[in-house]
Amino acid sequence: MKTLQGTGVALVTPFKEDKTIDVPALERLVHSQVENGVDYLVVLGTTAETPTLSTEEKELVKKTVKQANNGRLPMVLGVGGNNTQTIVEQVREVSPKDYIAILSVTPYYNKPSQEGLYQHYKAVAEATELPILLYNVPSRTGVNMDYRTTLRLAKEVPNIIGIKEASGNLVQIMHLLRGRKENFLVISGDDATALPTVLLGGDGTISVLGQAFPERYSQMIRQGLEGNYKEANTIQYQLLEAMELIFKEGNPVGIKALLSLLGVINTLEVRLPLVNATEGLQKELKAYLEYMRK
Repeated sequence: MKTLQGTGVALVTPFKEDKTIDVPALERLVHSQVENGVDYLVVLGTTAETPTLSTEEKELVKKTVKQANNGRLPMVLGVGGNNTQTIVEQVREVSPKDYIAILSVTPYYNKPSQEGLYQHYKAVAEATELPILLYNVPSRTGVNMDYRTTLRLAKEVPNIIGIKEASGNLVQIMHLLRGRKENFLVISGDDATALPTVLLGGDGTISVLGQAFPERYSQMIRQGLEGNYKEANTIQYQLLEAMELIFKEGNPVGIKALLSLLGVINTLEVRLPLVNATEGLQKELKAYLEYMRK
């Protein structure tokens, strides 16, 4: 699916100081992505703090992003969890008119076996006609989906069309790229290894940092896809410190602090159990922005 090549961004959910959703800030965030070269939007991914959002709040986020986007960019919806039956029921309700694919993270905490992961995704995919993007992020879920499981799903379940691979393990990524069937997407979910993944033959990224620097980040991925290694690497090294800083105190703590410093959103507020970025991290991010402006 060519519409999922390039740069997607996992949108944060901006909050007011009282921790309620800041709708105007979310609208502004969407406009900044659309107007600065991003290829698609990921709505209600884990970066959106979905575990702390109520059902009503999730509907508000979806409505706000849809209206702000106004059909300008394709949208992917995050639907994931560790109760397979619940996810099956949720994906049945997703409208193909609004979203081009569903992004679904591996079940967390349960620590399923590789066969358990296979059966989970098979059940989720069979509940919808929409394309499914697998999402492997072992640092958060406690389980790594082996590349053999991913390739088996790609081969045996028709509407599983790709994976957001956020293991950061380039050897695992190379196995995916070597063994994948034609048109199966390998998308980086890890900012630091996004460009290396693309240069190895991957299809792009679903980025956290990209929403802070949408034009520059999208250009980096685009240059990588076009084989312009020198140009892509130049941007990679400009952004490398930011890639590290935004994850220093957890996600989306760092990216929210950066977006607030840039004036894209109004506050750096996150919801418990996350806490706001420390003064130390904010100072480091300010110093980085001053360096970038030179």
